[in-house]
Amino acid sequence: MSILHKIKAYLYDNTLTKDNPNDFIARTASERSLSVKQICLSAANRGGADISASAMEHATELFLKEMAYQLCDGYSINTGYFTANTTIRGVFDSPSETFNKDKHSIIFQFNQGEKLRAEIPNIEVEILGVAEASSVILQVTDVKSGSVNDLITPGRNLKIAGSKIKVAGNDPFIGVFFVNTTSGVRTMVEESDMVTNNPSELIVVIPALPAGTYQLEVVTQFADSSILKQPRTALLDKPLTVE
Repeated sequence: MSILHKIKAYLYDNTLTKDNPNDFIARTASERSLSVKQICLSAANRGGADISASAMEHATELFLKEMAYQLCDGYSINTGYFTANTTIRGVFDSPSETFNKDKHSIIFQFNQGEKLRAEIPNIEVEILGVAEASSVILQVTDVKSGSVNDLITPGRNLKIAGSKIKVAGNDPFIGVFFVNTTSGVRTMVEESDMVTNNPSELIVVIPALPAGTYQLEVVTQFADSSILKQPRTALLDKPLTVE
């Protein structure tokens, strides 16, 4: 079978397992995140589309808008490439209890479909070796909603799993930051809102962020056995959303 695609990845210490201190996980070396417009331009430029990039983009936006509308009415979606459904999180304490947005939440879940799975044999994975021993954020979990690397809830806890992410040092700019991807405004987690501060796990109270998308940054001078002269920054490679 011919290989049509290649993914490059680095190995990182697996801090999510405690029983084996010598195992690793692979993390893709993503080039960048593509927008709908960029994907449509690529399809048109490669010659695989029989309509213009702008027409494809318009049709895609209409499709996605309608898909979101149907998901909001509780319908499940199966495009062949991915499935999507609406899920309610939280515990109901009695049969008569109604939905309460303060203790319950709604999330949309997406999973790969059969057509996308069929492409996996066409992908070659190149392991580039063990990543440079620097700070890295591997995963975040919004404690209230259970959302992983996606939705976050201001005023509630966020679990941050990674490697060498303990906030330590005397530089005035170290800390945990939420950076608004539109305005660039950086909101720092107050020191008193750092619940857990370990090398492989942070638990913080999410600041009172307005609706929008954010990049998570951990800036620290922490090293295994010393404090670095200059701080280094670990970034989560996925945007986080406040609704």
